[in-house]
Amino acid sequence: MKRRRTRHTNGLNFYEETTTINFPLIREIVLWVIYTVLAVFLAVVWVRYLGFRMQMRSDAMEPAILSQQQVLVSRLSYRMSTPEIGDIVAFYPGGNTKMYPSIRRIAALPGSTVEIRDGIFLINGTPAPGIEAYDPIPDPGMAAQVITLGENEYFVLSDDRADTEDSRSASIGTVKTDDIIGEVWLSLPQKGGGLHFGVIRSRAGR
Repeated sequence: MKRRRTRHTNGLNFYEETTTINFPLIREIVLWVIYTVLAVFLAVVWVRYLGFRMQMRSDAMEPAILSQQQVLVSRLSYRMSTPEIGDIVAFYPGGNTKMYPSIRRIAALPGSTVEIRDGIFLINGTPAPGIEAYDPIPDPGMAAQVITLGENEYFVLSDDRADTEDSRSASIGTVKTDDIIGEVWLSLPQKGGGLHFGVIRSRAGR
C-alpha cells in the first residue's frame, strides 16, 4: 500500500510517495508456506513410517476384503508388538521388495508346527482357533506334511481358501518377520457407505 506525504519547499508543495509494508498479507503468505511444508512433511512421515494405502489385487481375502478394495496399512502396529493369529498383514512374498505386497491373515506363529489334514488346519496337532468359520481346505499344498516354523516365520492363509495362494504355495511360503510391512487395519468402502473397521477382524478367530 502506498501513501503520499506532503513536503513544503519555498512555498511549493511536493508529494513524495512512501511505501508501507502490508504485514497482514505477508503474515498470511508465511503461514500458508509453513502449513504447506508441514503438510508435505507429515505426508512423507505417514507414508514412510506410519502407514500407507494399497489395493487388494485378488479375491483371496473375500469377504473380509474384496478384490480391488483399498485398505490402509499401519507400519507402527508391530514396532512395539508382534503379529497375532487373526491379524491381516501386508508383506513382500518371498521377501522380494520389487513385488507388489500381498495381503493375507496370520494363521500360525513362530515356533509352531502346522499341517493341513483332511481339510482341517492344525496348529501343534490340534485344530486352529476359529477353524469353524472356514470351509474345509481342498488343497493342503506344502502343508500336507508337518511344517515347523522358525523363530521368525509366520504361516499365513487366505480367507477364501479354495483356490488362492498363501503359505501353502511355494510362490509365497512362510513369511518372515522382516518381510511384513504392517497390519491392515482399515478397509475403505468401494461404493459409498462407511468405513469398515470390524469387517477385517470378522474371521480373526479370537
